[in-house]
Amino acid sequence: MDGRADTNSPKDAPTIEPDDAVDQRLGETVRLLRQRAGFSIQDVATKTGLSTGMISQLERARAMPSIRTLRLLSIALDVPISYFFETSDPADVQRYIVRKNSRRLLRLTASGVVKEALTPADKGQLELYELTLNPGASSGTDFLQHTGEKAGYILSGSLRLWLDNQAHVLEAGDSFRFPSTVPHMFDNPTQQVARAIWVTTLRQTDSPAG
Repeated sequence: MDGRADTNSPKDAPTIEPDDAVDQRLGETVRLLRQRAGFSIQDVATKTGLSTGMISQLERARAMPSIRTLRLLSIALDVPISYFFETSDPADVQRYIVRKNSRRLLRLTASGVVKEALTPADKGQLELYELTLNPGASSGTDFLQHTGEKAGYILSGSLRLWLDNQAHVLEAGDSFRFPSTVPHMFDNPTQQVARAIWVTTLRQTDSPAG
């Protein structure tokens, strides 16, 4: 799914959910978080700028979100984006450490992106991921803005980073950092799989902009 050969033995590899189970779990997570916060679908639509129809479809597993959509939802519902990831075996979970074979995954099949959480599940001010972008993968069709910063390092392949309507093609070994208030998005316009380390800082007072 992520374009890389699996070098782990079957017993060490993380459990992978089928695509329909991923969609169903994401939808249920969004719905439960919304209800826990006491928000209506209209409330969440107002906070995120997403349509009520989109949120309803997500909750019913009839639409697959982009990274941008999940980021907007995470800000509105006051949870880290990693809250939407597939869960790890509870026996492997540690408070401060993430083992390679216990990474939580977020597979956005429609976007062609796989995110692996490199930070523990507890809420914090910094989120660290390994991104795998299949050919044509993208963060979504719209720019995103919020407070905090983003930084990253390209491990392999190419990533096109759009900052305020300007495209920057980054190759293996390139790195970046920018204020998240700058309108941004990214994609992989090549026919090769790209991999990157992605860092996000996000304060609890963040709110979507633009």
